[in-house]
Amino acid sequence: MTGTADVGVDKDSDESSAAVPPAPGGGTEGRPEPGPTPEVSLIKDRTIKTPAPARAPEQPERTAPPEAAAPKAVVPAPTAPEPSTPEPAAPEPVPDHQDQLDDAPHLDVDEPLLAARAHRPSDLIRFLAGVFGIVAVFVLAGIATSTTTGIEQDIATNAPHFSAVLSTITGLVSSVAVLAVPLAFAVERLIKRDGLRVADGVLASVLAYGVSLGIDWWVAEGASEHIRDALTRLPLDSNGTLTDPVHGYLAPVIAYMTAVGMSSRPRWRVALWVVVVFSGVTELLGGYTTPLSLMLTVLIGWSVAYGTLYAIGSPNIRPTGQHLMIGLRKVGFTPDGAHRAPDAPGGTRRYYVTQQGGRPLDVHIIDREQQASGFFYRAWRRLRLRSVAVRRSPQSLRQALEQEALIAYAAAASGAHAPQLVATSELGPDAAILVYENVEGRTLDELADDEVTDEVMASIWRSVAALHERRIAHRRLTGESLLVVDERSACLVNLSGGDIAATDLTLRIDVAQLLTTFALRIGPERAVATANAVLGAERVAQALPLLQPVGMSRSTRVDLSKLSKERKATARAKALEQVAAGERTQQQAEEDIAVAGEDLLSRIRGQILQIAPEAPMEPAKLERLKPKTLIMVIALTFAAYLALTTIKPAQLKLSQMDWAWAAAALLAAAFSYVAAAMSLTGFVPEKLPFRRTVAAQLAGSFVKLVAPAAIGGIALNTRYLQKAGIRSGQAVASVGASQLAGLAGHLLLLFSFGLITGSQTNGDLSASRAVIIGVLTAAVLALVVAAVAPLRRFVLGRLRSLFFGVVPRMLDLMQTPSKLVTGFGGILLLTLSFTACLDFSVQAFGGDVSFSAVAVVFLTANAAGSAIPTPGGIGPVEVALIGALTVADVSPAVATPAVFLYRALTFWLPVLPGWIAYNVLQRRNAL
Repeated sequence: MTGTADVGVDKDSDESSAAVPPAPGGGTEGRPEPGPTPEVSLIKDRTIKTPAPARAPEQPERTAPPEAAAPKAVVPAPTAPEPSTPEPAAPEPVPDHQDQLDDAPHLDVDEPLLAARAHRPSDLIRFLAGVFGIVAVFVLAGIATSTTTGIEQDIATNAPHFSAVLSTITGLVSSVAVLAVPLAFAVERLIKRDGLRVADGVLASVLAYGVSLGIDWWVAEGASEHIRDALTRLPLDSNGTLTDPVHGYLAPVIAYMTAVGMSSRPRWRVALWVVVVFSGVTELLGGYTTPLSLMLTVLIGWSVAYGTLYAIGSPNIRPTGQHLMIGLRKVGFTPDGAHRAPDAPGGTRRYYVTQQGGRPLDVHIIDREQQASGFFYRAWRRLRLRSVAVRRSPQSLRQALEQEALIAYAAAASGAHAPQLVATSELGPDAAILVYENVEGRTLDELADDEVTDEVMASIWRSVAALHERRIAHRRLTGESLLVVDERSACLVNLSGGDIAATDLTLRIDVAQLLTTFALRIGPERAVATANAVLGAERVAQALPLLQPVGMSRSTRVDLSKLSKERKATARAKALEQVAAGERTQQQAEEDIAVAGEDLLSRIRGQILQIAPEAPMEPAKLERLKPKTLIMVIALTFAAYLALTTIKPAQLKLSQMDWAWAAAALLAAAFSYVAAAMSLTGFVPEKLPFRRTVAAQLAGSFVKLVAPAAIGGIALNTRYLQKAGIRSGQAVASVGASQLAGLAGHLLLLFSFGLITGSQTNGDLSASRAVIIGVLTAAVLALVVAAVAPLRRFVLGRLRSLFFGVVPRMLDLMQTPSKLVTGFGGILLLTLSFTACLDFSVQAFGGDVSFSAVAVVFLTANAAGSAIPTPGGIGPVEVALIGALTVADVSPAVATPAVFLYRALTFWLPVLPGWIAYNVLQRRNAL
């Protein structure tokens, strides 16, 4: 049984009191019978110069504060300051009951000073929710015209039924009260020396007023007629002037009351909202506003207030170490000193507390700000993973306290080696504490590799097995949650994230996580062998389908990615040295890189299969929504939006288009996918199914929507070759060889068509200037890259990784000349196909320019536009092509629709077929 009390340390309350419970019946050796409770001052007075108090005995390594911690604030002994010494501002708002504690003795609390202001994630979440609400109001105003008009008509019809005198009196009272109540609250805050909050409220109100003016101007000048009608109206007694879309005084008042924190004071909150509602209803019945305008006003005030609080930070009201000392004495402990220990997972603050004649304590503080942190990550995990793979977060501070206490008691009852929970308590309305008996030791992350012995791992496995026998899942079996006590034993900490009555899948995830944690330190062989010795082969084998990165903790996924990159980089560097020295062939080096690139989870699976060959191999379905599915939805939405906003029938001038030339342009665009497939297969010695390769190139037209064209094509082709059974290194080399040949072919064709164009017009064609501009641009970019060292290293590193193995790959292709003919022929046909498509598009609108000039335009302008990394080159490519055609003496009236037709045929039209091809190839495991 534990002692529980509600400790009143609310900074804004007028009094603080709590009943002190008797000492608990169990675990009394660490908690002597408390004597008179001394007062503890909450002021960190740094102007008093007194000798430093004696430090506590040397603490264990686990609880020692980090060396890189911020400067510590040691509360000095009670010494009256000199009368002439000015007292500096406290780092946090002064509590209302401070005068009662001015003469109280101080206790030693060694901790970094808390920041005076805190950027709360909860404020950001509320701000984003408000912005989303504002957007929703504008969307509703734009599309639900019938509904909004009907509501306004109903209000106008029923408004005369109310007494005019009563309406006038209500409006006058509410107008005065809506300003008087915030002013009275500001005076009350200033009397209690909390002027910082008032200043925050004034800033928020000023910003809200500015935002209101901006929206008023936009609605009047730039918004659609539907939005203007939904947010404004013409009063009956007006002279033709529309009402404001946002109330100029109501939005600032709402922003002010939100920023000063009136929501935490029920009486003030109720009073202000009553007058705000009265004011809004009066304006609505009087015909001076609309329902959507009122809703927009409230959302603007609310959003601006929370945006301001997140930007500048809110006054930090998180409980400090001194508040903790008060809370511990309230529940019967006798602390005499404390210092901060490393935080627990999830941002839970920990303190190591020494007692007067009692055992040391490990105290955890949870608060509302900690609960709000990581909201977006948790939301994404819940959206992506099935519910069984994600633990639900508690909805309130009380639930978090009860959940962690329940897990701790259940773990102790199961026989697992874990710290004993001896007390819980609420520390004011916004925080709670959990008091554990301190266990000395070091976490697994702090141990050297040779200190991770089989005995230590076996001890941890036995504790996990004890938890699982009682259907308790830990869910955080990472290195920071495994505390090694001595050379043979360890205990489990950080149980707050666990589950009671866990499912089989959750328990198997625990085993998979712990296997991975140990394998990261001592390798998969020993990790699996130790687990097998304690759990048995059957239980270890059940974890094999759960060995997926998505099921691991965030820190484990980071460690796995880091380990994989380090192994690949080391193997690649060694392979380059061995190939250069002639010790190994290129093929042998690629095999070494492929072996080193095998991820750790695959090696763990291999070890499990050695002890349990019948283990299930099919991965468990943990994901509800895959990232690529989300990307696909976003890409389609983005494509639809861009298509509707960039492609307009008026720009295409369909009535003036020659449909025969347009059909020829369509055929040229379609043939480009055959040419692209030829250019890829020609640089792959292995045999590829040609139809599937064409489908992969068509799928690349969909990938361009979310990635620059070159990057998306390289990634997709590499993935396609890997799925076709080609090793990763060889796949990258083949794609690199294709890109290198394409670059050389691009430059050669540019030079050739430039010469042809110049000879056709005696060197006096304007298109030749495009060649000069292109060459000069390429030269300038090359000089910039060569001159800037970081940029030069970045480019060389990328090129080295991309073209590693290209030369040996080309040597392999030399043995099959038909492959080279196919590859280089595909590159030539690809360029000619796009050039023909552009030329036919120009001809479709009556343009008259030579094919060679169009080729020069395409080769220069397309490369220049694609250099800007927008998805698919949207925007820069169109501008560059239109500009280059204009330079080539094509009139803008012809160049603009011709370029839009060319982009429609080569970029927009293939999106839907590309999406179909992408999905089909994925279902067939070809992408």
